[in-house]
Amino acid sequence: MTKVTENYPGKELSTDQLKQQLVEDAKIVQAKEAKFPTEIIDLPSKGLLYHKDHPLSTGRVEMKYMTAKEEDILTSQNLIQKGVVIDMLLRSLIVGNGEGKRVNYDDLVLGDKNAIMVAARVLGYGAEYPIEQTCPKCQAKSTETIDLANLDNKDIDITSKNENIFEFTLPLSKKVIAFKILSHSDEAKIAETAKKMKKKAHSSQISFELTSRLKAMILSVDGEDDRREIDSFIENEFISRDSLAFRKNLDLVTPDVDMTHFFECGECGHEDSVQIPLTVEFFWPRV
Repeated sequence: MTKVTENYPGKELSTDQLKQQLVEDAKIVQAKEAKFPTEIIDLPSKGLLYHKDHPLSTGRVEMKYMTAKEEDILTSQNLIQKGVVIDMLLRSLIVGNGEGKRVNYDDLVLGDKNAIMVAARVLGYGAEYPIEQTCPKCQAKSTETIDLANLDNKDIDITSKNENIFEFTLPLSKKVIAFKILSHSDEAKIAETAKKMKKKAHSSQISFELTSRLKAMILSVDGEDDRREIDSFIENEFISRDSLAFRKNLDLVTPDVDMTHFFECGECGHEDSVQIPLTVEFFWPRV
């Protein structure tokens, strides 16, 4: 039992969690014995948002190349309809942290998950990614091929090491917000919470995702960490101008892949930096 739960000190694991850990351990052994070709991927967070004893604190993950098994995952209509096909694919491709330790996929902060997704596309189908763009000025359409191998990780301002806690002083109210960068498991909980709130409100017109996301992210307000007080602040006192400033600051400290590229319209000459669109071509390229 000690070996199985070594990455979860002080926590009781469910049967499903124990099974998942055993699967992950077996995957590492299988990759070594079968000598699958693997690559080490550098994470945008550099491992700085994970506790120093966490496997992801190395700032790297080891991934295997995509095989027919993973293509079966990508073509599973059941997984596509449930919206979990990419998560299942990435879980299958991650071998470990490059040092023989398992990686808990749910612990990945979202920017690191995005980097793994880009790496999976490059390892599976190559770095060339054709996209169609519409010029925001003249509406002319053009086709361009992006080299995903040239994408860089964002330069981020992380002053704390091995601790996912940040502080920001709201410009209008002057309140000090302590917050964290969300992980994959946080996102799953947010989606479920927003769904329940929408159902409870008996309205399909209101989205509760923003407030649900803020509640999951904010850890304290002016040192007050009572959950009810925080929720009340978010719902009743979080002024829009402060909220906007908070979200802009969040972007500065959130590790991620820089998905912007320089665009120049061949028709009108308009130039701009735009986000690379993630279409079905990303994981389902045309044959």
